[in-house]
Amino acid sequence: MMGLFQALMPKEARFFDLFSQHARTLVAGAQALSDLLEGGDAVEPGAARVVAHEEEADAITREVLLAVRKTFITPFDRGDIKDLISSLDDAIDQMQKTAKVITLYEIKTFEPGMREMAKIILAAANLTVEAVGLMAAMRQNVGRLNELTEKITHIEGEADAIYDAGRKALFLANRAGKGADPMAFIIGVDIYSHLEKVVDRFEDVANRISGIVIEQV
Repeated sequence: MMGLFQALMPKEARFFDLFSQHARTLVAGAQALSDLLEGGDAVEPGAARVVAHEEEADAITREVLLAVRKTFITPFDRGDIKDLISSLDDAIDQMQKTAKVITLYEIKTFEPGMREMAKIILAAANLTVEAVGLMAAMRQNVGRLNELTEKITHIEGEADAIYDAGRKALFLANRAGKGADPMAFIIGVDIYSHLEKVVDRFEDVANRISGIVIEQV
């Protein structure tokens, strides 16, 4: 009887709106990070925008977690809701950490590979916002959802290749004595590592979405 009662009750669709709102902060944050990595005068305003979007995302995350506690019927498992919003939030948190490192070291110029990784991050964010937007009708969109999560996983592999090539280029340049600067090498590797972690967080989001789709469909 309770199962029938719950099945007849309307599910809380607001969760999907909040997921989409959060995903849009990822796109905005990724664009700000990409602008930041153009260097020069774009660094400080770009970093400030990343921080602002991260704070906006935190507020949405808190709203989701509060809604989980207050909502009787959720669109899918409460643990999955928490895991999904947490993985989304981890992605923009890592963007904020990347911006923080850049401003901490007062870096104004960036390697081409770093800017290329920023483009991949933005692409992953756009794929994520589309995927999240389709989750309210998972059964109808299962094919496209699978395609999107596979694309995110694929571009994560592309980012890994750029990450490895970028670190090697820094090492070879430093070893060859082209303005040899051990600190520049260390900082460059650190920035590459942070960018690579951003892409990894998007892969985590893709894996969460895939798991939810499998359970629900």
